[in-house]
Order: sequence, then structure tokens, then C-alpha cells
Amino acid sequence: MIPRHQKVIFGLLLAASVAMGATLWHLRQRAHERLIAGQDSAPTSAPQIAPSEQATLLVANDNDGSMLTQILSLPLPTDPGARARAVLGKLLDLYAAPDAAHSVPGGAGSVIQVFLLPAAPLGAGTAAPAKPKLEASRAVVILSGESSATPSGTQSQKFGPQMAVVNLSGAFVANHPSGIETEMLTVLSICGTLHANLPRVTQVRFLVDGAERPTLAGHADLTRTYLAADAMPAEEIRP
Repeated sequence: MIPRHQKVIFGLLLAASVAMGATLWHLRQRAHERLIAGQDSAPTSAPQIAPSEQATLLVANDNDGSMLTQILSLPLPTDPGARARAVLGKLLDLYAAPDAAHSVPGGAGSVIQVFLLPAAPLGAGTAAPAKPKLEASRAVVILSGESSATPSGTQSQKFGPQMAVVNLSGAFVANHPSGIETEMLTVLSICGTLHANLPRVTQVRFLVDGAERPTLAGHADLTRTYLAADAMPAEEIRP
């Protein structure tokens, strides 16, 4: 005969098992309802993808020191700064490929950002162009000692010539092969690619991790303003 205290313990365990089963069933039902609600609220349309457009890249070739035009179909955003970063990212992806004629490691991630400013006035008797700096706290480009507005005001900012400030990563610069020719080919191909895809970009300057750096890898000057139009038709370019 089963003692009374064992019957009591068995009854308590049975009641606890039933209660736990009921709780688990209830939690399962709630999870199922949340899953259905999440599916109902999920967007039914696919996320928008930037449409593919023709992009013109000026691709450097170390074999003869030239740059050749390469036209590719790329998904390009409408924002000019993002568009510039996208085409430069593709250019540096080509340079990072194993069989690249101009081999530079890094790829698209080497371009942190591209900022577009009104172009600085250049001409005879004009002082050296103001040097752009990246203000890290606000992540914007300013011209040291100069207003970013051009003499003709907002209209010039919207429709006038522009300066592109290309912010490269420190890793890209640290791993870039040293040599005047290879460094200038990288700089000129970036300038030419920017001008080919954004014709309003007439000047290009470079930053590295948001700060000015004297050279790319010991030779190509990164403190100067490059004229994008000087990157001439591809077949005629020589650094």
C-alpha cells in the first residue's frame, strides 16, 4: 500500500507538470501570434536598388604608364557624393584584383567618403588654394581660413564647378606601392574617373583618415589641388 505522504508528493508533482505544460502551450501560442504579426507588418515590396548606369573608369596600366578608358554598368546612387564614392570604389576594386595591371591592395573600402565643395578660384596671381580639413566631430569638410561659399552664392554651389575631397583610408595609403610613377597613376586615375562621371568636378584634393598627409607613399604630393581636366583623354595620359 502506498503511504499517504507519497500520494501527496505524487499529486503535487502531477499538478506542477500540468501547470508547466499549460504555461509552455500558452507561451508557444504567443510566440506564434507574434510571428504572424511580424510577417503581416513586413514590407511586401523588395527594397529599392540603385539602377545600373554606365560609368567611365580611367584604369591605370603599369606596363606602359598609361590609363585606358573602361566603361562598366554599375548601380549608381543619385546623391553625387555617394555616386563618386561608388565609381572610385569600383576603380580600386579593379586595382585590388589578382591580375590587375596596376596592382594596389585595398579595394572599395579604401574610399571612406567623397565630399563635394564649390571649387576654389584659381588663376594668375591667385594665392595657393585653401587646404581642406575634415572636422571629425561633425564629419564635414571645411576650408581652412575660407568660406565654403563662392562669390556668386548658392547658385554657384548648385551649378558651378566643384572640388572633390577624397578621404582615403590609412590602410590603403600604408599598403600602396612606393614610386613616383605608380603613385601618380593612382592619383590621376582617381581624378580622371571623378571628372568623367561628374563633369562639374574640376578640382580634386585628398585626405587620409580625415587629415592632410604630405604624400601618398613617399612621392605623389597630397597637399596640392589637382585639376581633374589634366587627366586628359586616356590614351594620352602619362604621369
